[in-house]
Amino acid sequence: MLALCVWWIHCLIAFSRGLATTEPTTPSSPAEKVNDYSKIESKFALRTPEVPDDDTCYLVPGQAETISHCNFNHTSKTFVVIHGWTVTGMYESWVPKLVDALYKREPDSNVVVVDWLSRAHQHYLVSAEYTQLVGKDVATFIDWLEEELNYPVDKMHLLGYSLGAHAAGIAGSLTKKKINRITGLDPAGPTFEYADATTRLSPDDANFVDVLHTYTRGSPDRSIGIQQPVGHVDIYPNGGNFQPGCNLGDALLLIAERGLGDVDQLVKCSHERSILLFIDSLLYDEKQSMTYRCSSKEAFEKGLCLSCRKNRCNTLGYKVNKVRSKRSTKMYLKTRAQMPYKVFHYQVKVHLFDRQKWTMKNQPFLVSLYGTKDESENIAITLPEVSTNMTYSFLICTEVDVGELLMLKVSWEKDSYFSWSDWWTTYAFEIRKIRVKSGERQKKIVLCPKDGTHSHLKRGKGPVLFVKCFDHTQSKSHDGLQNNQMVETKLEN
Repeated sequence: MLALCVWWIHCLIAFSRGLATTEPTTPSSPAEKVNDYSKIESKFALRTPEVPDDDTCYLVPGQAETISHCNFNHTSKTFVVIHGWTVTGMYESWVPKLVDALYKREPDSNVVVVDWLSRAHQHYLVSAEYTQLVGKDVATFIDWLEEELNYPVDKMHLLGYSLGAHAAGIAGSLTKKKINRITGLDPAGPTFEYADATTRLSPDDANFVDVLHTYTRGSPDRSIGIQQPVGHVDIYPNGGNFQPGCNLGDALLLIAERGLGDVDQLVKCSHERSILLFIDSLLYDEKQSMTYRCSSKEAFEKGLCLSCRKNRCNTLGYKVNKVRSKRSTKMYLKTRAQMPYKVFHYQVKVHLFDRQKWTMKNQPFLVSLYGTKDESENIAITLPEVSTNMTYSFLICTEVDVGELLMLKVSWEKDSYFSWSDWWTTYAFEIRKIRVKSGERQKKIVLCPKDGTHSHLKRGKGPVLFVKCFDHTQSKSHDGLQNNQMVETKLEN
């Protein structure tokens, strides 16, 4: 079974490296415009909220009567959904889910699904070349709506997945007037990673281009999703290379339950997570995932990038803040494995004191947060290295909104049940303060040992408790008394 899964991945990569033998009709230059509507091969289905899973009515460029026949809403915004490469030659299951979510969020809108299945159901390399022609078809369709109805292109939002993201980019580069927005959902990597910007999705293709990168694993020439930033805002959930719940074990379990028909889920899980994250942003308006600008995923993992100053944070998905800059903005966040994907990000910063000097690798800790709303216990974190008399910063995430943080508990676990080193040495750190910053609330808090001025965190022993530092000279203030009472209540429970 494992060999079959690996074979599937290698087949996908092989297509991208030029092993296909069939070539499409040579695409005409992107600078040329299609004036003859009869040359358009792509189909444009205006789906409805009542039947989001079927193409019941087609808008046909050059045939104005199809506009009224399909009940196109002239005054509302239009979403154009462009699928990617297909193994089966059929629409994938995410298409009706996205259509349904768009209509739930924008009931009066038009959701148009671009059908280029016949071109997408080729060897990967062939379909990748066809994105030029598909983009040309979409551009002609948009220009036709604008000319026929005087439809404002600032109401046009293109959503392209995988190869469809690059087709959307080509379309945006060819329309007579620049469209409002393109969302790239894990744009395809093979043959596009090093391609010229004119032949792939780029920031020049719309007034605003936002991109979700969810499967950038491996070297650039072998990555399923494109690794380089190609929009105004490029978001890399969970670092962008792999998504929670998409590991090999989960994929094999799915295949065992549903059969070999779902073998491609090993590849598609992280790739399609980009679509599900966007759907999540449409359906869970009150649980919008926050993203943070950072120079690298390694710096983000240390919790160093949770600032919202000067547009350093943003919202993932539909309600993204349309910030444009001269350079692409790379942003990061963590998510859950299932909807709703939102988590709460915290930076924890601590200095570890000890008279002796020593270093240990890959040490596991458990952190618990207690706040005014809720609590989140035993969040696992592994530090690659801990040394005495060093300051460490790391990121922890919780699915629970704990509210204003009041108390933190930390324990240092053994890396194995039986360890010879514990026979000769009792490893312990002295901790005087812990500093915590909340990304979602943009608040900082300093926590002190509950009893005394310092605490000793011992390896393999019980947890150490820290509470919100409190100035005893103001102990009679209302806020101070209220916080103390809340902490005592948490402890009692």
